[in-house]
Amino acid sequence: MHYIGAKKLKRIVVKILTIAGSDTKEAKIVASHLVQSNLLGHDSHGVGMIPVYVSNISNGTLIPNQRPVKIKEEGAILVFDGQRGYGQRIAGEVMQNAIANCRQNGLTVSALRNVHHIGRVGAYGEQSLAAGLISIHFVNVVGTGRIAPHAGRDGRLGTNPICIAIPGTRQAEPILLDMASSKLSMGKVRLALEEGVAVEDDNLLDADGNPTNNPHVMYADPPGALLPAGSYKGYGIALCCEVLAGVLCGGGTVQNRDGKAGGLINNMLTILVDPQRLVDAGWMHREINSLIRHVKASPPIDPKVPVRIAGEPEREKRGQRLETGIALSSSSWQALCEAAEKVGISRAQIEAMSDDN
Repeated sequence: MHYIGAKKLKRIVVKILTIAGSDTKEAKIVASHLVQSNLLGHDSHGVGMIPVYVSNISNGTLIPNQRPVKIKEEGAILVFDGQRGYGQRIAGEVMQNAIANCRQNGLTVSALRNVHHIGRVGAYGEQSLAAGLISIHFVNVVGTGRIAPHAGRDGRLGTNPICIAIPGTRQAEPILLDMASSKLSMGKVRLALEEGVAVEDDNLLDADGNPTNNPHVMYADPPGALLPAGSYKGYGIALCCEVLAGVLCGGGTVQNRDGKAGGLINNMLTILVDPQRLVDAGWMHREINSLIRHVKASPPIDPKVPVRIAGEPEREKRGQRLETGIALSSSSWQALCEAAEKVGISRAQIEAMSDDN
């Protein structure tokens, strides 16, 4: 494993993205998002995405320095086009607009279409938490059938995530649920492949629809498929994300392409709610405090693993990785160095930056 501090890793990523075409502001936004994902333990959405981004820039499916274009604003309804720009920058700016709208209206529905990979959806939930708002996010992936439908044998739906963010109180941390509708995200499959390890049972099907532990099947031709989380329940969530994000945002659903091969295209529907427009803030906080205490008082199956709430494991992981550094497998580090070389940065330069104090 290659251990590197978060600040050093961010500097490396900023340099790669800047030379690849991003302005400094965009490079810092995307780098911060990716490194934060690593710190929180979501390595599948961290700096391991850089090789994909560099490749997509070269084939024209990711366009640096784009800004969201507002298609419509009608009261509490907002619609934006992401112009295939970096999702981390575009979605963050869309959230800023949606939060401002929600402060005025108490409720906002925001639709974002035609944007490149938006990364860890929880980052946008964190934006709403910082504003004291509840948010619900539905995301789909156009043209990438990865999840097998319940009772099906091949990939038909994206790993369509859902995120729910609920502000905390003085006594209780925020609740931040951020989950793919598959049992395993494609990013984690990629990490398993890079590290040369098998995935756990009951996560993958090969191209013939047979259970497998081999992550390579997802990159074969024809590819295998991911199993949905919770059987028919995850399948139902993935299907609803296709409609709520793909159809209502106007960006299309999994079976559609607009003529450009490859790349990542996301759509995200966000619902923002100001909870104080619905209930008394004091009562709400007392009720949430009581609920969290009630849930966490459940006797743990394993005394070493206490009951936690969504978002808590990530906060714990962040504290650990800030101390120890971010661990990248040798293959992940190699892929990052190769991506840097593609934009004209030598491996020696990257190594020097990782060692520089």
